[in-house]
Amino acid sequence: MYTVKELSRLTGLTPRTLRYYDAIGLLSPARNRDNDYRLYGGAEVDRLQEILLYREMGLPLEEIGRILDAPDHDRAGALRGHLERLLAQRRRVEELIQSVRCTLETMEGDAIMQDKEKFEALKRQAVQENEAAYGREAREKYGDEAVDGSNRRLSGMSREEWEQMNQEESGYKEALRRAAAAGDPAGEDAREAVRLHAAWLCRFWKPGMLTAQSHIALVDMYGQDQRFTDYYEAVAPGCAAFFAQAVRAYYSAP
Repeated sequence: MYTVKELSRLTGLTPRTLRYYDAIGLLSPARNRDNDYRLYGGAEVDRLQEILLYREMGLPLEEIGRILDAPDHDRAGALRGHLERLLAQRRRVEELIQSVRCTLETMEGDAIMQDKEKFEALKRQAVQENEAAYGREAREKYGDEAVDGSNRRLSGMSREEWEQMNQEESGYKEALRRAAAAGDPAGEDAREAVRLHAAWLCRFWKPGMLTAQSHIALVDMYGQDQRFTDYYEAVAPGCAAFFAQAVRAYYSAP
């Protein structure tokens, strides 16, 4: 059994943090009958380990509490999932280190880094960054098979396909910026933005997955997820909501 002070030394958390976790019901220790001191046993230490792992993943304390208190919570499964994410992150860092090392060797005249190697490293980096940023939510919503297939399509792109994909992305953003400035979600610029966005999505989604309903659902989500909202706000103020209107107008047009 650990007191607050002892557990603080063991974990590096402040006693104030441990008391706060107790106050909000996230980590509730037993109490010493004689002096009412908090006492943490093996179960509390195990729970604290999970709390810290989820905190490392960026989850808020309220969501962590819901996960840990869920009747079907699988501690071993959660730890395996965290291990997989850490291993993927380590692979990404190792590949970036190798890419930077090769680039430096090329600059210093010690080796020649072929364009193909640079391109393959770029695709690996894109897959890993997407997985780190959106992989968990995408796998929960669409399933592992769909996400793995998207990663394979991205990894298997030729240079021409890659360049075309980037042109589609920059093209739909530019058309969307013009449409938002005009304030017409049903205009030709807005329709061009939707067409290019659909073509860009099809680079990742399996054939047949993009429908009017799935496209509308996706752009509706852009206004609900702050990461996507920020992305489209950088195109034009209010652009996430405007884009949702444009996609609806596109599919409702005769």
